[in-house]
Amino acid sequence: MPEVPDHLDDGLSILFIGFNPSLQSGETGHHYANPRNNFYRILHRSGLTPRLYDASEDQDLLKLGYGFTNIVARPTRGVDDIERQEYAEGREILRGKLRQYLPRIACFVGKGVYTEYSRRSKVDWGFQPDPVIPEIHEFVAPSSSGLVRMPMEEIVGIYRRLAEFIEKQGS
Repeated sequence: MPEVPDHLDDGLSILFIGFNPSLQSGETGHHYANPRNNFYRILHRSGLTPRLYDASEDQDLLKLGYGFTNIVARPTRGVDDIERQEYAEGREILRGKLRQYLPRIACFVGKGVYTEYSRRSKVDWGFQPDPVIPEIHEFVAPSSSGLVRMPMEEIVGIYRRLAEFIEKQGS
């Protein structure tokens, strides 16, 4: 199955970083394409997007200053199908992308994504006090998977912190 292309550019406000694409994303070529994934609903409800976007419009979010990538590029049924070696390789590739593009914020969509990237075992939601790449604000947000047990309003509230930060920065 082909990899889902990254949406990257210089000067991004937020680069959203997932574990890896779902099989549905691999089939469609769009990020967060599984209909049970709440990603675009969360962005809209948190105030990060002015309207509800569809996965087929993921490239249009570049106009808002938002990009997409994953720590592992290979689409799988779930994170349990990702091998340790893929994380190790993906971690280095991701760090290279972050150093090259220097988004203002790297938003890790799931604590597990951030722990794989940072090699830290314990993290809290929100901005991280000691970023791996000092020029980038690192933000840990809940996964948008429909399997997440956290109440939607709580998830939206965490993402709303990103919207408030962007607004205060004048973006």
